[in-house]
Amino acid sequence: MEQYKQEFIEFMVESEVLKFGDFTLKSGRKSPFFMNAGAYVTGSQLHRLGRYYARAIHDSFGLDFDVVFGPAYKGIPLSVITTMALNELYGVEVRYCSNRKEAKDHGDTGILLGSDLRDGDRVVMVEDVTTSGKSIEETHPILKSQADVDVKGLMVSLNRMEVGKGGKMSALDEVRDRYGFPTAAIVTMEEVTEYLLNRECRGRVVIDDAVKAALDAYYEEYGVR
Repeated sequence: MEQYKQEFIEFMVESEVLKFGDFTLKSGRKSPFFMNAGAYVTGSQLHRLGRYYARAIHDSFGLDFDVVFGPAYKGIPLSVITTMALNELYGVEVRYCSNRKEAKDHGDTGILLGSDLRDGDRVVMVEDVTTSGKSIEETHPILKSQADVDVKGLMVSLNRMEVGKGGKMSALDEVRDRYGFPTAAIVTMEEVTEYLLNRECRGRVVIDDAVKAALDAYYEEYGVR
């Protein structure tokens, strides 16, 4: 596993973005872990997060694109910090763009924030996590309605590796197959579990044998087979 992925896993735990215990998800599932990207709140955390996204995008999709697009709402800051980090790390000048939930009819009108989209723009999308693909269902038509853009890929921070709505593959893979562009994550839950199992992280072990057993049971029921 690449060094930056190991650092990112520790960063999620350190920032209390990734927690282990007993959680009820929006879907009603009982889960032994929970991720909340909204817990990245400080300047240093956001700076680091943007760099992790930039590294993963570089490794997965390359740098031959024009726009980083983040779906509202959590994708808005992600698109900004990723654009900044791409310039900092690789010296590339790309634009950021996000959507509003509702079109604005006064002042700076329209559905988009940041850069306009132009025909021929090559776009990389960024999200925190894709559980059902619903946000992509909502925002992909918006992208296509604004300009004839080419989506080069979708990057999320964590692949939960649970079956999507179709019941056969992960939500990320469902997005890939439905829309025809590649999808990737900075890390997967498999990588997280492998790295953290019985390893002290910031002074404590967060995945011991008991937590591992709970994760195994969860993925036996909801994991990709």
